[in-house]
Amino acid sequence: MMLKKLLSNNSLRATLAVFTIGFFGCGNQGGSTSFTQTTTRIDETLPRVVATTTVICDLTRQIAENTINLICLGSPGNDSYLYQPRPGDQEAIAQANLILYSGYNLKPELSKIVAESQNSAPKIAVNQLAVTQPQQFQVSGQNLPNPHIWHNPQNTIKMVEVISKNLQKLQPDNTTLYSGNANVIKNELIQLDSWIKSRIDTIPDNQRKLVTTSNILNYYATAYKIPLVVGLNGIGSGGNITDTQVKNWARTIQKAQVPTIFADTTINPELIQPVATEANVRVSRRVLYTNGLSEPGSEADTYQKMMVANTRTIVEGLGGTYLIFTPKAAQ
Repeated sequence: MMLKKLLSNNSLRATLAVFTIGFFGCGNQGGSTSFTQTTTRIDETLPRVVATTTVICDLTRQIAENTINLICLGSPGNDSYLYQPRPGDQEAIAQANLILYSGYNLKPELSKIVAESQNSAPKIAVNQLAVTQPQQFQVSGQNLPNPHIWHNPQNTIKMVEVISKNLQKLQPDNTTLYSGNANVIKNELIQLDSWIKSRIDTIPDNQRKLVTTSNILNYYATAYKIPLVVGLNGIGSGGNITDTQVKNWARTIQKAQVPTIFADTTINPELIQPVATEANVRVSRRVLYTNGLSEPGSEADTYQKMMVANTRTIVEGLGGTYLIFTPKAAQ
């Protein structure tokens, strides 16, 4: 719960995170994919797989295609740390043949339901198994793990391996399909990783700093050697912004000497405009997707598209050159 409190303060949570609550499918063709409750008819001949985050849901869908009933708990755009379990979540977990959750205290209330469930189905902490030595947050002298490992594609490759391995255990007859799809995804993520590095390298050295509203992107910042300046701590955590706070935030931003600062999807970018005006910088018109994927049909509705969208936002905002990412099929 300490980590939840830290990110609640640093990442602009609480009342400003206003999103539509609803059920959105992952775009699975055939089979069935749903969020929290079944929005398409369950095929009783297929196993039920529960995924507790949008990233895990999307990767599972890409690997399994239409061979499972994929039930994803939550909804795109719904902040992970504030997520409150819905009535259907516990039932979905109880009926699942495989449960894929994050671990590292992401969606803590939901993780508690998973841990306490009497369901004997495998409960796989995907992020925790993929990265056994995560980055740490320092809270009152205590180190706590940062669960947002997917902001480095090399970590996501390991997530794909964990998911594929456990799907193969669930459905051995589909081993070839799952292994093949996992290899396709991993090949694409290797290319994506190289593409991101090449785009970040186009940002002028003196402007290569990422000033944003949370420390969630630290895996991204570390992977691509772009210093992360969390210069807007506390904005949106409740209460009115004082002139003193505006001036303090502005001084931090001015020291970074960047042309643009960034908000994530949990707040209205206009909220940080007074700080940007005081610091004489721009607020990016594009937002960063920090907690997961966006609604179907949007620019960040798959893992790969989300990483491209974030990179475009950062590169264009800091004076680099954005080029469209076009992965090549493996030879």
